[in-house]
Amino acid sequence: MPLEENHILKFLDNPVNERFNSVMVDLLIKRINDLCLKECQVDRIACTLNPMCTKRFLLKLRIKNRLGMEDLPKFCYSVHKGVVERYFKGKTVVYRPNDSFLYLIDFLDIYFHENYRRLNKFLTFKNWDEVDKIFKEKIKSGENIHYHRTDNYVLIIYNEYLHIIYLNEAYVICNANRERITSLELIEGVLKLYANISFPEVNVNINPEKTAVITQINVPYDIISNVSDNYSSKQNEVNEKISNDYYFWNKFPQDLLELTELCAAIHLDINILNDLIVKLEIDTNTHKYNDNRIQIPIRFRDLNKIIEFLNFIYNKFYVIHLDLM
Repeated sequence: MPLEENHILKFLDNPVNERFNSVMVDLLIKRINDLCLKECQVDRIACTLNPMCTKRFLLKLRIKNRLGMEDLPKFCYSVHKGVVERYFKGKTVVYRPNDSFLYLIDFLDIYFHENYRRLNKFLTFKNWDEVDKIFKEKIKSGENIHYHRTDNYVLIIYNEYLHIIYLNEAYVICNANRERITSLELIEGVLKLYANISFPEVNVNINPEKTAVITQINVPYDIISNVSDNYSSKQNEVNEKISNDYYFWNKFPQDLLELTELCAAIHLDINILNDLIVKLEIDTNTHKYNDNRIQIPIRFRDLNKIIEFLNFIYNKFYVIHLDLM
């Protein structure tokens, strides 16, 4: 039987083999370097159309660990940047560049080409007045851009795609989707960015213990009080599925059940106005588990499901309540 992946993993996980682990890892690093810096780039057509690492994940490994340009396969990186740029411009690409890592200067070259050197300098030194000025000029020119900044990140939605600038690391995740989120600050930032766009009355904050992000939304008493005590399906199925009765008797419990897999906790309460309060606690882990019974970290696409829920509740129920006031 040939050597398999699980054999290597068991070897590295065995404390008895600890003194040999560095040798094993050195062999792995040498193989990766040979693959990236020699074999794959030699055939530029193959490297462009069918790289030896799926979606160039070994580039991500290097950039995330803050290796410099001198330690990257330069042709491979140039192709990778070109794929991100073509996708941004709506051109055909070999693969969709979700969760693509770029150095900050290259991201700005693609998305803010007219001012990318100036913007790179302003972001590096956190000159927020000048950063805001450039972003607002871009928005004024008709570009579909929304942004939000925190101490360590700048979050940008450009044409509905989310990009995360890591200020301290000077790299960017383009088209964030499956990448894990490792900080509450980033979770809070993403939720606040979307709240500013779609549900501004929803509160989003990190709790005092700094263990979770709390987001709270109210369903007004006027809405809740008009939901039928005894629900029964009506004849007109189309109208029924958009009714408040249908949602709160059928879809609302299902939505909450799905959110329990993503949230650390969900609280339902009634305030002094008899509004229904829905409070979600979100941390960096979900309540989903892999085959080894290890919790799966929360990802950007998990936050999308939470955002969709908040957006629906706010615009379906809360906004109507505001209009009636």
